[in-house]
Amino acid sequence: MEINMLKGIPKYISPDLLKYLAEMGHGDELVIADGNFPAQRIGKNAHVVRADGHGVPEILDAVLELIPLDTYVDRPVALMQVCEGDTCGTPAIWQDYNDILQKHEPDNHEIEYVERFAFYDRAKDAQLIIATGEEAIYANVILKKGVVK
Repeated sequence: MEINMLKGIPKYISPDLLKYLAEMGHGDELVIADGNFPAQRIGKNAHVVRADGHGVPEILDAVLELIPLDTYVDRPVALMQVCEGDTCGTPAIWQDYNDILQKHEPDNHEIEYVERFAFYDRAKDAQLIIATGEEAIYANVILKKGVVK
């Protein structure tokens, strides 16, 4: 577990992650990746922060404590779409994401579902990739940072 020695910073936000979140601008995207996501390969042009001992929900919750989602786009959140023919059904973890998004961005958390390889291509342009130890499949999330008002 990461511990910050600052008030008001969620405990899951490491010093490096805090720095990279602060450096992001309006419209920049970040990926919160599950343990199967090829973060190092996809993130060759991004900052990659390891959060192996944590799952996506707690990182998502912590990140949304610090950054707003973009209000100038229709869907500031993207999830990796379940591949055609995959029998897993709708990932249960997506309900956790919806609850977290509702908590932090009740009026602005529309979700886009992106085909797997298109998701990887989009992630290559992300400013930041947070590589978690999440074991759930289809647990990857892209967030588009908004304006701090």
